[in-house]
Amino acid sequence: MADSDKHLLTSTTGETLRAPEGSGVLVIGMGRFGAAIASTLDRLGHDVLVVERDPELVQHWSGRLPLVEADATNPEALIQLGVRDFPVAVVGVGTALEASVLITGNLVDLGTPQIWAKAISAEHARILQRIGAHHVVSPEADAGARVAHLVSGKLLDYIEVEDGFTVVKMRPPRETHGFTLAQSKVRTRYGVTVVGVKSPGEEFEYATPETRVSANDLLVVFGHADLLERFASRP
Repeated sequence: MADSDKHLLTSTTGETLRAPEGSGVLVIGMGRFGAAIASTLDRLGHDVLVVERDPELVQHWSGRLPLVEADATNPEALIQLGVRDFPVAVVGVGTALEASVLITGNLVDLGTPQIWAKAISAEHARILQRIGAHHVVSPEADAGARVAHLVSGKLLDYIEVEDGFTVVKMRPPRETHGFTLAQSKVRTRYGVTVVGVKSPGEEFEYATPETRVSANDLLVVFGHADLLERFASRP
């Protein structure tokens, strides 16, 4: 195959596709997880190439996303797809554990700079990490932990960042009502930082010591999860 043609791909619809040079995301597997990632990246204007081996899923998504029917457990298929031209790959295969591990291992062997892989259990996550996945995502476990925080207190949204540090959206405790952040001393008393305030009908405002909090406001607060829970539990 000539150098000029070696990264030309042909989809199941006959469309000629070219792997982006040094950009774009390769998404492998079009289950709910992979489909959500690929669709969102495409909507945001990123170059995406999807790989799926199930003909029914390929047919379902055909014409909506750049998509190729191929078996990514075969390293030769990945080479033909021009995987080395993608700085980021997402392995959305989860329930087929052997396939997930083989695909991730293939990407590691081919030198993909960033590999994101879905895990469906703690054991699966450990295997993916050990073979070289750079980022392992456990969507069901993460969603379960997030919902637990939301249903157990006054938190309206909960996003864990890293090492227990979290960003939450919450109603302000009564003791902050009518006071500026400097006056209520939230950071000194509770060890968390109010980074933004959203008042009804107003634009989001980045917080300063002079920001005054009212009972109807929404707070965006950053800090360690344990400290945030303590702050959110205040009446």
